[in-house]
Amino acid sequence: MERFIDPKTLARVRDLPLVARTVAEGFLHGIQPSHQRGVGIEFSQYRSYEPGDDPARIDWKLYARSDRYFVREAERESEIGTWFVIDCSQSMAQRSEDGAWSKFDYARHLVAALSWIAHRQGDPIGLLALNAGESTILPLATGERQWHRLLTQLHGLETGDRFPDANLLGSHLARLQSAGLAFIISDFHQVSDEIYALVRRIANARNEVDGMQLLCADETRFPWRGPVRFEDLETGETVLVSGRAARDTYLAALDDYNDRLRAALGGIGVSLDSFDIDQPLDAALHHYLQRRLRMPR
Repeated sequence: MERFIDPKTLARVRDLPLVARTVAEGFLHGIQPSHQRGVGIEFSQYRSYEPGDDPARIDWKLYARSDRYFVREAERESEIGTWFVIDCSQSMAQRSEDGAWSKFDYARHLVAALSWIAHRQGDPIGLLALNAGESTILPLATGERQWHRLLTQLHGLETGDRFPDANLLGSHLARLQSAGLAFIISDFHQVSDEIYALVRRIANARNEVDGMQLLCADETRFPWRGPVRFEDLETGETVLVSGRAARDTYLAALDDYNDRLRAALGGIGVSLDSFDIDQPLDAALHHYLQRRLRMPR
């Protein structure tokens, strides 16, 4: 059954592995069997355990309900390298005034949940964390230890500085160009040339790239009416405006920017999904992965 866990509830849970498993299992236990083939995080069906199966694939919760051993089975048997690319620039520190999470908090929990699903399928997982000051990479590997290494990296990440120049990431980006799947998690608020250059360097005919845009309620709804001062978290530049007078112009500009961003990414075969960080993470993940399962291959 799908669980709808609000951000404030999850924010009180400090254990990242627990949150990841709780959110991901909300998807895995509620999904209908799918027979889609292709690259990506997929779950096909359960089948009875047979001698020789890896015990790690046994679903112990299902065993507790049925007193029978079942294993998770994906139609895609080959291992798919799954990369998670996180924008760690300072703009990702943004949160709504009443929000429990920043975009960066949400990104780390989203990656933890998605990587747990990939790990359970036996797929290699890797992490690339980006800002202009320092970029961190965890090369692809499989296994429980790799997932915990990834979580350790997530715990140690911080926001800072600006988004990096893609031309300075050559050795890192070359790893992501092989066959597999790459998730780009960002607010996509950098200068459009910066984020587009990075995605263009990664995307090719052999792999699949998914953009995951994180937005907060304050920036999509613009709730202010009186005088309000905005600050660019990366440059420190500020501007004072009348909320009531600026609202319509701002929202129109935001829609226009996102339309152009989707068109540009779509032109190189990259999809873009938006996530509201002030809404339940497990509900958003469920919707996103169900959409992936329905995609034509």
